[in-house]
Amino acid sequence: MGSLKEIKARIASVHSTQKTTSAMRMVASAKLRRTQTLTQNFQRYSTALRSITEQLGKTTVTEPVETAESIVLIPISSSSGLCGSFNSNIAKATIAQLETYNKEGKRVIVMPIGKKITKEIGKLKDQPTDTTYSTMNELVGKDGVYSEIQSFIAFLQQMYREGKIQKAGIIYHHFISTGKQTIETKTLPLNPPTIVNSKDTESLNSKDFITEPSPQELINILHPRMLNAEMYSILLDAASSEHAARMMAMQTADDNANELLQELTLQYNKTRQQSITNELIDMMGGKVNS
Repeated sequence: MGSLKEIKARIASVHSTQKTTSAMRMVASAKLRRTQTLTQNFQRYSTALRSITEQLGKTTVTEPVETAESIVLIPISSSSGLCGSFNSNIAKATIAQLETYNKEGKRVIVMPIGKKITKEIGKLKDQPTDTTYSTMNELVGKDGVYSEIQSFIAFLQQMYREGKIQKAGIIYHHFISTGKQTIETKTLPLNPPTIVNSKDTESLNSKDFITEPSPQELINILHPRMLNAEMYSILLDAASSEHAARMMAMQTADDNANELLQELTLQYNKTRQQSITNELIDMMGGKVNS
């Protein structure tokens, strides 16, 4: 059992740490609410865009580039810690996916988003990695995020058109609730659909809506915008999951601090009582001797 001074110092230290965890929990909660508001507002645009694209896509097909040798894998983590197992889960899922591709004999280029996963991927030997957009997640909710996404999607589509990559897959956390986030994988359809039947155009113009310019031109225009919207939605989803995970981690730390404070306070009181008892015994012993 430590001295009263040592126990008191530990109590003060726990109080100080608890103030930090409580502040971080409140900050994470505020960021979560803001990100959810952004998601709800953006959902209107992305839903409308997806609806139009799907209507055009009902009469179209997309041909993948089977001759491409490489696959782009895009894991999304946070750029800071103290969010529980959020980043380690992404790292495990990414490594597992890389092992699967390696067994299939496929070449993978990893384009990590987030400092934490970028650091983990950097530990892998002989793994082709492109970190050009590794800090894009830090721009979510800020000016310039959409232009960065446009640049990122344009880069992927250019690699696809040049036959350098076959597809691009994303690994990220999907926000379900404050206490639950799941690992999701999603493939970005880099190639715009192609209308294969002239009757399809007549069907679109006569039954559903009139297109101007032609349906194929409209698809080519809308497809990059749809990819941009899809990527932004994923980044918002991952950001919401990060803030929720950090909020829960800080709540757990706060609860643990309260339990530790109770134990230390009890220990302090016992030690103080023992000290008083010993002093009384010494005083009574001295009186008897005199």
